[in-house]
Amino acid sequence: MAQQARAIQTRRSILVAAADVFDERGYSSATISEILARAGVTKGALYFHFASKEDLALGVMDIQLHSDPLPPQLTKLQELVDQGMLLAYRLRHEPLVRASVGLAMDQAVEGLDRGTPFRGWIDRLEHILVAAKGQGELLPHVAPGEAAEMLAGSFSGIQVMSQVLSNREDLGRRISVLLHYVLPSISTPAVLATLDMAEDRGERLLRSLETVPSQAGAPN
Repeated sequence: MAQQARAIQTRRSILVAAADVFDERGYSSATISEILARAGVTKGALYFHFASKEDLALGVMDIQLHSDPLPPQLTKLQELVDQGMLLAYRLRHEPLVRASVGLAMDQAVEGLDRGTPFRGWIDRLEHILVAAKGQGELLPHVAPGEAAEMLAGSFSGIQVMSQVLSNREDLGRRISVLLHYVLPSISTPAVLATLDMAEDRGERLLRSLETVPSQAGAPN
């Protein structure tokens, strides 16, 4: 178990170092040597976890798709809102997530499939929207696949604008505004009235996730 824990920590240290170097120098200019020096690991350790610089970059981009499972909600559309609001919060507070999104959005990157995280988000949102449609939460005209692409693309554009204008300090508010304007076009009125789209929704979700372990260990 201790060896497994060390391997997990080593892998994360490499990802954090790579994210920093990619962010500072860009993917094309970054070198494995710089990443090794920043991570403080051997070349063998790095190549045990990642086969190449491209594989390492894909690992960094994949970070944005991974977080602790969110608690189930009464409606699937609330779960959809929660995905966006939590990512907005993580973008403001987690450097590794910022680097992950930045690498995917960097148009100067060559030789790297930057579409992987976009496809991942579209698939995740479509899965939620298909379930929402099955539960009668969507208006009859809504096609889950099209709505998922529209939402993923809108989030991407809004977060770029927020980065340029305020270093993402206002991202929670901007995503809240986006959802307030967009969701009435896909949600039934009854479900729409129940949705929590407040700009601090992401922070509250993260705090609820952080309290789960202590609750689990509490006496009955």
